[in-house]
Amino acid sequence: MSRTRKLDPTEIRVLGALLEKEQTTPEQYPMTANALIAACNQKSNRDPVMSLTETDVVEALDRLREDVLVWRTMGARTERWQHSLDRRWELNRKTKAIMTLLLLRGPQTAGELRSRSERMHAFASVDEVDEALRSLAEGFDALVCELPRQPGKRETRWMHLESTEGDPRETYAEASPAPSAAAPVPPKATATPRRSPYDERLERLEENVEELRSTVEELTEQVRSLREDLGVA
Repeated sequence: MSRTRKLDPTEIRVLGALLEKEQTTPEQYPMTANALIAACNQKSNRDPVMSLTETDVVEALDRLREDVLVWRTMGARTERWQHSLDRRWELNRKTKAIMTLLLLRGPQTAGELRSRSERMHAFASVDEVDEALRSLAEGFDALVCELPRQPGKRETRWMHLESTEGDPRETYAEASPAPSAAAPVPPKATATPRRSPYDERLERLEENVEELRSTVEELTEQVRSLREDLGVA
């Protein structure tokens, strides 16, 4: 995999948004700067939620363009942007979906990645996700790593390695207290409470509404750009 420098949070969000929209709304890709700003600042499917300005996004695009991680195409009057990560990071459909989610939502389990990736790639099983993750974790230039298991959790989480904010394996290891050998916690006390089907359905509905809102904003920007290209007042 061809690697460059580590990326700051704004650059990570920009790349994640470009990857996501390419896969979920290809008719709106490549993206205008305004559409990309709206995608970066979505409140759904983002962790953390950000409030980036036009200057933030444009400056991040300029830095990424210098590293040939993005490039721009010109319409009649409007610049549009697209990523070049398929080649630079050697991504296929499976690994692209996984990297998109990790860039946009932070550390996640293989099960979470499978459930959240349906619009980009439908994994047949968690094992298939795990296989793709391990291919991304291979070599000295690995793109992801498996984090230490947290106390009381059955599954480990995975995180991308493109951040400037230190080695996540060390950060999360320090943040996870070691279990006490003298006073072990009973299994029932550490069991993760199961969410009801109603809660899960409500969360999906809220995410869908937020995605629709973002799509409407992007379509509005597309129409505005098209009117400018056509010279229509």
